Amino acid sequence: MSESIIRRTITRLMVPFIQLFALYVIVHGDSGPGGGFQGGVILGASFILYAIVFGSEAGRKRAPRAVTDILASTGALIYAGIGLLCLLLGSAFLDYRALPFEDPHLAGHYGILGIEIGVGMTVAAVMVTIFFETARRNDEGEVENG
Repeated sequence: MSESIIRRTITRLMVPFIQLFALYVIVHGDSGPGGGFQGGVILGASFILYAIVFGSEAGRKRAPRAVTDILASTGALIYAGIGLLCLLLGSAFLDYRALPFEDPHLAGHYGILGIEIGVGMTVAAVMVTIFFETARRNDEGEVENG
């Protein structure tokens, strides 16, 4: 890793904006292009960019393994929980009209928002985990380039 002040400065300035855009894509997934998967990929890529520029150790401090594991699990539980709640309320899996809101349109909005947040959390956490696991294997010499 080369010590480039320009690369580090630009990364330090851009990562918060990349993450903000990722959150925008996740939250507006029900009303426009994007959603949980796309926003999760952008969010995960921001942590990966930081780790590439500042090194794996600095990147792991920003996204510790325990946090990524919890986020991946929590995101999947949010997705499944919303679906199971719809089932328990007597409707189909992920049929948001069954959610306990006065207006079915509002129920659909909040149901999709919850799904998008859960998917975004899971995708970002899994991307970061895959990156760090691959980087760790390369650092330990377990995987050879072929």
